[in-house]
Amino acid sequence: MTVLVAVQVPMLGDERGKHWAKVVTGVDTSSSSGWAYQGDFVSDGGIQDLPAGSVLLVYGERGSRMSPVSEAKVYRVNGDGTLTHQGGASGRAWARTLRDTIAALLEQPMPATGWLLGASDRELAEELERRGWKLTPPA
Repeated sequence: MTVLVAVQVPMLGDERGKHWAKVVTGVDTSSSSGWAYQGDFVSDGGIQDLPAGSVLLVYGERGSRMSPVSEAKVYRVNGDGTLTHQGGASGRAWARTLRDTIAALLEQPMPATGWLLGASDRELAEELERRGWKLTPPA
């Protein structure tokens, strides 16, 4: 089951330049451009419901149209709706610079999420018993 959490997706750069965000689900390691990143685009600069544990890539440009400066940041989406910064790059080589970092993040197991993390054994047992389960405590 995918747990969605409300996340404030940052916007990089300024509104005059290109800016986007993507939940990355795969990386083509033979590519060194932004096309290497597979996944779904999400709106940046506001709150979005994203899968907990997912990898979020945010890109933006600032400066003039003739000489834009690219910036990209990678985040892990936490179960509590926060983001953990995992890396960043700027300039023309941003996509290749982040490629291996993002590929490694996708290889890691998804972190555990949800209210279960903060619940005590007693709270878990009480909830299961409330739902009709018959439990025997471990020895």
